[in-house]
Amino acid sequence: MGFDIPEPYCWDESFKVFYEQLDEEHRGLFKGIFDLDANRGCANTLKTLQNLVSAHFSAEEKMMTKANYDSFAPHKAAHEEFVKTLGGVGTPVSDESINFAKNWLVNHIKGTDFKYKGKL
Repeated sequence: MGFDIPEPYCWDESFKVFYEQLDEEHRGLFKGIFDLDANRGCANTLKTLQNLVSAHFSAEEKMMTKANYDSFAPHKAAHEEFVKTLGGVGTPVSDESINFAKNWLVNHIKGTDFKYKGKL
């Protein structure tokens, strides 16, 4: 997609959006994908990631709405598309699905979330 995927797959300072709650949630999303990669057959691990994603997107979207963020609509649409795709994943999780999630999160944070830095 664009940005380098860290290996091992974990959050680092290069992903910082400078909103403590969102940075902490992003760390959790990285961990959720990392855990799913290590436990591809575990439906509970998949469900945990899906719940983390939904909770994070909800919190992020509330912050955007409160700040009247001008790029809210396309950002929300990207979230909805990811939730839809992740919702269609079953266990055991394929390499394709893991790679998609890793790539999507890295590129979404650095390519999309970075645009709201200083605006929320």
